Amino acid sequence: MAALVDARELFAVYPSATGGVAALQGLTLTVEEDEISVVLGPSGSGKTTLMRVLAGLARPSAGSLVAAGIDLLHASSRELGRYRRDVLGYADQHYWRALAGELTAEELVALPLGLSSARPAERRARARALLERVGLLDRASARPRELSGGEQQRIALCAALAHRPRLVIADEPTGDLDAESARAVYVLLAELVSEQGASAVVVSHDPASTEVADRVVHIRDGRVSEERQGDVETAVVGSGGWLRIPEETLRAAGIHDRARIVLGDRSVGLHPVDGRVAAPVAASVRLEGARGVLLEARGVSRRYGTQTALDRLDVTFLPGELTVVVGPSGSGKSTLLGLLAGMDVPDEGDVLLGDVVVSSLDCKPIRGARVELWQANATGRYRHPADDRTEVPIDPAFTGFGRAASATIASPVLTAKRARRSSAGSAAFISSRASRTASAARTARSGSSP
Repeated sequence: MAALVDARELFAVYPSATGGVAALQGLTLTVEEDEISVVLGPSGSGKTTLMRVLAGLARPSAGSLVAAGIDLLHASSRELGRYRRDVLGYADQHYWRALAGELTAEELVALPLGLSSARPAERRARARALLERVGLLDRASARPRELSGGEQQRIALCAALAHRPRLVIADEPTGDLDAESARAVYVLLAELVSEQGASAVVVSHDPASTEVADRVVHIRDGRVSEERQGDVETAVVGSGGWLRIPEETLRAAGIHDRARIVLGDRSVGLHPVDGRVAAPVAASVRLEGARGVLLEARGVSRRYGTQTALDRLDVTFLPGELTVVVGPSGSGKSTLLGLLAGMDVPDEGDVLLGDVVVSSLDCKPIRGARVELWQANATGRYRHPADDRTEVPIDPAFTGFGRAASATIASPVLTAKRARRSSAGSAAFISSRASRTASAARTARSGSSP
């Protein structure tokens, strides 16, 4: 029987200032029917690129890739769309991206079935059956902001499996969860995939993910370096005789930058080279920087409907110290970080950064209206999600504007963010005013007349 996924000698090259970066370098991988494969590897090894290629979200630069009988390298855009709709179930590393804030849990799970033209009654029955299966039927009417991280991840898994895909791809599905919740999600994923008769490819940094795997695949430098199926571990021999051996295995054997090859009877042995020692490890360098300021949460409470995420929390973070916040899913960790970052405001209490009351610079959701977020992008500007043309500088150091010009441009936005009630028309006026003010400031900086 043919494999569900057959990838051979895949290359994926991304352009760069130096000419190109190869994320995949001759990778070969097969995924059988009804199999769960877990892909492990360090950051930068090509795991996420492999997932995007398997999901039909990116095309490899060279090689061959067939999934469910579809040639993904040469398929048209329409064929790739049908593949993602009918064959594929995808659970992203950032699962919250797939959860539209205005939809309920039941609507989110039913959404993929709607794209497949399923009848409303069928969509509802399937969604509720999956929610009951993962213990969230009582949360069917809850919206994502009212769910814990673990609950959101279970909703995302249900949505990925709702249309009964043949292949499920999960890219770091537990990256934002604590160890106990992560292990529960892996077990749940394995059970759901098995019940649906699907195959799964799971990318992870977490060794606990291997507990549910039929096959474990290790990737290094864009290639499969070793595989383990059951109790049998194998190294992969690539084209041209290249052999990838885990670095920790070589170090344990005393092998460093050279090895002696000994050919035996139907075997090849690697031995340390006498007299060769490991290269010295560079000493760590301490980086000195400006002293920070105190970050505090004073009597902070945050509620989502009837759910209390934080209840009169007091916590202080000292400058120059690394603080690790731990706790099970649903304990309020993400809520706390959102408040500290100024992405949300508490129902009670204050967040202070030095002498600045951070919680007073943001706004509470406008009643009866959709919340509009201002997001910082890599250019150091706030970008309005509904109008890509409106960018508001957030720091003169990023933009080259003077401090006065930056304050002038940002002031309409801060006014809008502080407003408790506003009509859609006034918000649009403020956005367009900010755009015109930014344009005038740019003109003034260049020395030309408007």
